Amino acid sequence: MAGAATTTPTTKPVFSESYRTTVLGLLVVAYTFNFIDRTIIATIGQAIKVDLKITDTQLGLLGGIYFALLYTLLGIPIARLAERFNRVNIISGAILIWSAFTALCGTATSFAQLAAYRFGVGFGEAGLSPPAHSLISDYYEPKKRASALAVYSFGIPLGTMFGAVAGGWLAQEFSWRVAFMMVGLPGVLIAIALKVIVKEPPRGHSEPHSPVAEQVIDPAPAIPQKPPFTWAGEFKELGAVIAILFGKWPVLHMVLGVTVASFAGYGAGQFAPPYFSRAFGLDYAQVGLITGLVGGFSAGLGTLLGGFLTDRLAKRSPAWYALTPAIGLTIAAPIYILAYMAPSWQAAALILLIPGIFHYTYLGPTFGVVQNMVDTRRRATATALLFFFLNLIALGGGPVFTGFIIDRFAAFHFAVPQASGVLASIGSLFGGGAADFQSVCPGGIAPVGSGADVVAQCQGALVSGTREGIIVTLLFYVWAGFHYLLGAIGLTKALAKARADRGEAD
Repeated sequence: MAGAATTTPTTKPVFSESYRTTVLGLLVVAYTFNFIDRTIIATIGQAIKVDLKITDTQLGLLGGIYFALLYTLLGIPIARLAERFNRVNIISGAILIWSAFTALCGTATSFAQLAAYRFGVGFGEAGLSPPAHSLISDYYEPKKRASALAVYSFGIPLGTMFGAVAGGWLAQEFSWRVAFMMVGLPGVLIAIALKVIVKEPPRGHSEPHSPVAEQVIDPAPAIPQKPPFTWAGEFKELGAVIAILFGKWPVLHMVLGVTVASFAGYGAGQFAPPYFSRAFGLDYAQVGLITGLVGGFSAGLGTLLGGFLTDRLAKRSPAWYALTPAIGLTIAAPIYILAYMAPSWQAAALILLIPGIFHYTYLGPTFGVVQNMVDTRRRATATALLFFFLNLIALGGGPVFTGFIIDRFAAFHFAVPQASGVLASIGSLFGGGAADFQSVCPGGIAPVGSGADVVAQCQGALVSGTREGIIVTLLFYVWAGFHYLLGAIGLTKALAKARADRGEAD
């Protein structure tokens, strides 16, 4: 198994259902703060934009590649450490690092300083999900993994929701600097709780008994030992996981599906709070409350539904691990677009209660398939490689892409105020005018003392550009759904072969 020696113990620890639930709950809390610290910049981004007088492209960089670069690059070496050493210690240390850098973001006085601290947040957050996915897979058997990983992924909507609500209120009542500091501090307590409560389970603890093992006197499944370190061995392990993620048709298309869907999610999500502020004149607290509660409710429901529903449907055919996200993403896209075309914030918020239920069904099934396709000492590595590809493109590029086209569309509408519609703006993507818009409307607003016509022109251009930039990004969900549809082809056979290669019973 993965080129590692194995040993058959005479006993193995028994973890009660309540203890497993406690462990999973603590990991959800950690992932929730992971996403609060990662995405709060979307909610308070408008305040940062006005205070530091930056462009939406720069705002996209802060929410995207400046966070994602170290997050993705360090994920792989941290995952390789997690395959060999105590995963709980790695997670606890990572939480302390990212929490400290989040608090430091509140001290930044320039774009460059804030960018440097965002790199630090990414450095710390790289140490959570790869070892966490591996831990969860050792606590939960294969047929419950999509559900357990969906519960863990529930930290995404929870973090987005609490980050939006708390960040918006703190920015409104105090400042965006206080918001960063206040959400960073609780990480110390979370790190301590994980270290004290969570036990490191044996590798392969929850794997089914193999037919051979069930015939011997001691039926406990073989648990892989830590293999000796060699550089050749490390590259061999990476190559083996890469061959599964990118060399097998169904897994490749599920990886492409989650990447494209996340590209759209990070891109549109970065500018959803600013849109409500720009289009409807809402303050930061109101925006945080609306986007947090509305988005958190639907995304949370969709995340849990995706895991539990697909685990149930997969009893009929494992192809549903791909078909459920394909259907959900395709349904979600037009509903999202309808919301951003609504004439009032009340109508937009009401519509936004719906699409997340379909959209977020892709998380649990995708992570479950990846974990079930690889051996026990390759699971943290598989998650890290998946996140490397996913986040470098999606988290690194999504907000920057959306910010760039918003800047271009806004510049077009500033130059041609009578134009309307997305199609009319497409030709402006690589044209000029962005510098003129930024010089006349620094931070997207007219300088104090400007005439009423300039104020209206700046505001109208920014609102139109933001709306159209988000809509273009949302179209990527349809593309993602197509990849999941392709991933359903051969998925049943691929999962069966992976189980057989590990010598597992169904």
